[in-house]
Amino acid sequence: MNQSNSIKNWSEDERPREKMMQKGTTALTDAELLAILISSGTKEKSALDLARDILSLAHNNLHELGRLSVPELQKTKGIGEARAITIAAALELGRRRQMGEALQRAAITQSADAAEIAIPLMRDLNHEVFCVLYLNQANRVIRHEIISSGGLTGTVADIRIILKNAVLQNANKLIVAHNHPSGNLQPSHADKELTKKMKEAVEWMDIKLLDHLIVAGTNYLSMADEGIL
Repeated sequence: MNQSNSIKNWSEDERPREKMMQKGTTALTDAELLAILISSGTKEKSALDLARDILSLAHNNLHELGRLSVPELQKTKGIGEARAITIAAALELGRRRQMGEALQRAAITQSADAAEIAIPLMRDLNHEVFCVLYLNQANRVIRHEIISSGGLTGTVADIRIILKNAVLQNANKLIVAHNHPSGNLQPSHADKELTKKMKEAVEWMDIKLLDHLIVAGTNYLSMADEGIL
């Protein structure tokens, strides 16, 4: 790497770490924040150059960046396993923070509240998963979990497992959600049939199914809002 391009040779207010200390995190670009995670460059490129290469791989879209696996991140020259893992871990912390804020909510009163929990769990996945939110009588989330994981086009939700876990959690209400990696928000015939069977099954246990969300990226469809449930 040309020494004039080395970050250590830049003025202090241009170096990502020093810039963050002086001006705060919001003053940094996405590439500068990513460069701090990468920590150091290679012989050919600075950490900031590597960060820009990674963002280019994700079309300069943080949502797409979050979908990249560790092996995919390693396709960027200069990004080994350790650096890729560091980036993936930081992105996961961001997801958990967003979901954690939603879980602290006093109660779920609308589909958007449930979506704030479900979307971070599913938005970056390239395969289908099925998630259940267990609620108490006051509509507060007692527990959330992914109960099944499938392929690109489907996953199977075992209603018996959902019922068993609902009883163990003393849940009065449920909200279920699954993702469509294809990006299509419309529920399939199988989605509607599963929802119908699940609603009937939980009612036998005096448990109410409040909603079934379909997540596609950062968007969602609520079967309750659509009048399907």
